[in-house]
Amino acid sequence: MLLNGKRVVLTGAGGGIGTAMMAALRQAGAHVVACDRAGSGVQGDEVVEFDITDTAQTEAAAAKIAAVPVDVLISNAGGTRVDLMEATDTAAILHDLQLNFTGAAVFSRALLPALRDRPEGAAAVFVASVNGLAHFGSPAYSAAKAGIIAWAKALATEEGKHGLRANVVAPGSVHTPAWDERKARQPDIFAKVTSLYPLGRLVSPEEVAKAAIFLASPMASGITGAVLPVDAGLTAGNLPFIDIITA
Repeated sequence: MLLNGKRVVLTGAGGGIGTAMMAALRQAGAHVVACDRAGSGVQGDEVVEFDITDTAQTEAAAAKIAAVPVDVLISNAGGTRVDLMEATDTAAILHDLQLNFTGAAVFSRALLPALRDRPEGAAAVFVASVNGLAHFGSPAYSAAKAGIIAWAKALATEEGKHGLRANVVAPGSVHTPAWDERKARQPDIFAKVTSLYPLGRLVSPEEVAKAAIFLASPMASGITGAVLPVDAGLTAGNLPFIDIITA
């Protein structure tokens, strides 16, 4: 029960990773404020519906939530459907930045009064991506995730005096329904992609959730400003290169 009784705000609660986060947070004993778009059907101890790509909705939701102290923020909302620079037009840039950086930054900053000076400290965990560390496609998404990593470090540096820790989980390819959609288009995609990972597989949503809860919990009380890859070894080294030179 790592977060027993803690009030935890989770964005993107209805997605593939968000669903696993909800289950893990309940198991950890948290009081969950589940946030997602209207009609998502999420359930929590509290439910706040808003579109994180809409700044006015985001600020209003944060103000509502911040009326009561917050112990943990897990900023999980995000995603992209544009893989290549060639297809990344202005609309795609603006959308991916708003969904993956601007919304999270606006929301977390608006929650700061509720996160500051908690008796046992508070924590913010941002779900970024290995795309924020190196390029694996999706240019605008990657830039936004790099931005949220920088934002988390800024919070860690400036808000530590108020007892707030801020860290990042950087998943590699996560086996969510989006990957099942890719498999429908490319039946051999898993065989090709998993050969890039030292562990020989994608990571699960549950593995991402466990990492986030660790960083949010008292077990990580001395950790702030860190980026934790949950990527089956992708960023540890270049396995295909080694396979080529040792063939």
